[in-house]
Amino acid sequence: MLLLGFLLGLAVGFGFWLWQQIQLNSYLERVLQPLGSHSGKLGLPLLTRLRQEMSTVKQQHQDLQLSLQTYKELLDFAPLGYLQVDEENQLLWCNQQAREILHLYRWQPGQVRLLLELVRSYELDQLIEQTRDWQKPQVREWIFHPSLDNAKAMLELKPLALQAFSFPLPQKQVGVFLENRQPLLDMNQQRDRSFSDLAHELRTPLTSIRLVAETLQTRLEPPLDRWVNRLMQEVDRLINLVQSWLELTQIETNSTMLLNLESVDVRSLITSVWETLEPLAQNQHLSISYSGTENICIQADKSRMYQVFVNLLDNSIKYSPPHTTIFIEMKVISVNEVIMSDRHSQALEINIIDSGMGFATTDLPHVFERFYRGDKARHHDSLPEGKTTTAITGSGLGLAIVQQIIIAHGGMIKAMNHPDTGGAWIQIQLPEVMANSPRQDYS
Repeated sequence: MLLLGFLLGLAVGFGFWLWQQIQLNSYLERVLQPLGSHSGKLGLPLLTRLRQEMSTVKQQHQDLQLSLQTYKELLDFAPLGYLQVDEENQLLWCNQQAREILHLYRWQPGQVRLLLELVRSYELDQLIEQTRDWQKPQVREWIFHPSLDNAKAMLELKPLALQAFSFPLPQKQVGVFLENRQPLLDMNQQRDRSFSDLAHELRTPLTSIRLVAETLQTRLEPPLDRWVNRLMQEVDRLINLVQSWLELTQIETNSTMLLNLESVDVRSLITSVWETLEPLAQNQHLSISYSGTENICIQADKSRMYQVFVNLLDNSIKYSPPHTTIFIEMKVISVNEVIMSDRHSQALEINIIDSGMGFATTDLPHVFERFYRGDKARHHDSLPEGKTTTAITGSGLGLAIVQQIIIAHGGMIKAMNHPDTGGAWIQIQLPEVMANSPRQDYS
């Protein structure tokens, strides 16, 4: 009986062990089934396959860690700053350029701290939040004021002009590339100062040359005087170019100090400009058609706005075919229709449209850049039959000055080609509308 009991217990124990092995093999089969389809080692014992799969996963993890380390080393040598935050805006990692741009010397790799604790930049924080909320890449520019614990050292730090490119990542993380644009701005300012100094130095010799040319002009008889007349024209062109450059530089440097604001009747101002340019228009049998609001006034510098319309209407006359009309349209719009300062409830929109050759498509993004001239070889994509595109001629400063004057008044200006006339279409939007009357149409 004792032996029988022992054998029975042994059989029960062996059966229980066999049942556990069957259950374990069944579990391992289910676990390894997704991996087994890729491994091609179905004939191996389950434990051996499990060890091999664990070894493979470990190797893949090591490879990923090595790739991640390589990417981090590459980003450390990148010319742009890069930082990455988690779903709670905690800084996970940043490269060397980002540490230098944002002065993140208090942060060490491996630390997880709120970005706003390390960098006092609400613009950057807002950019990250927008990127996470909208799940779309974002771009933003702002002036960054670095902060340090040492107040004395902080006074020596210069503000930086930054541009950031952000993009959403998995698990609500956000990556941000940072570009320090301050060296480029400093270089442009140095270039502008150099050109301004040169322009100042050129004014005196040019004036002297003109005085000599005027003296010779009164002493020479035809046909010899034609050479002096040509010299006078070229000297005057150089003087106007130097003056335009100095004026543009002054406006860009300190625009608000140069404005003498007063109430300006826009309709009367345009009429005055057209009367000045009318002899040029009559040579080509051009007419002007005005439509829109009468008796509208804005707060503006009258002489500066006069300069704007002289430049724009002169260009329209220059590029309009004979026997055509230059259209001027004005209307009052609300700020909901245009992005302008919150202080203004209304804005004045002015459209100047001619029937000329228009701007080349490739020129449109650059027409307000200084010294830019369109290439005659460039053609407009959708010109009517019989028309060819025009190059932007002249000194290349007129439209740049116009843009700066409009910006100084808190407005906007853009260049287009009108779909109906095919000609140039300049649209100006100005705030500070003071008066309005019912719409009237005139031609």
